[in-house]
Order: sequence, then structure tokens, then C-alpha cells
Amino acid sequence: MRIEVDRDICQGHGMCEMEAPDIFRAQVDTVDILDASPDASHRDAVERAVQYCPTQALRIIDDEKD
Repeated sequence: MRIEVDRDICQGHGMCEMEAPDIFRAQVDTVDILDASPDASHRDAVERAVQYCPTQALRIIDDEKD
């Protein structure tokens, strides 16, 4: 999985950091993705971060299986 953030709509609310602090770090008006391709053990937390993002600025892109 890969995580992407749309910096044009992210407002840095920090919900993602609360759900997945090992993956996201909220700033004043945006978020930094600390690990854009986390392993499967973080999947549930990342899905919650995407779900609870107030501006829907986050998305998960699933890697293609060969």
C-alpha cells in the first residue's frame, strides 16, 4: 500500500496523526507522511486515518500484485 495526501485540501487537522502517529505528523496547515509505504501491520490505523480525515485529503493506493 502507498499513502498519498492532497496538499491542496489538507488543513493539518491532525486526525491522521491521532490514528496513526507512526505514519503521519501534522503541521500547522498540512501533514507530513513519515512512511508513505508502510507494511501491512499499519493498515488498520492508516484506514482509520483516511476515514476520519475531515477534508478527505488522504488516500490509500494498493500495490499491484504480480
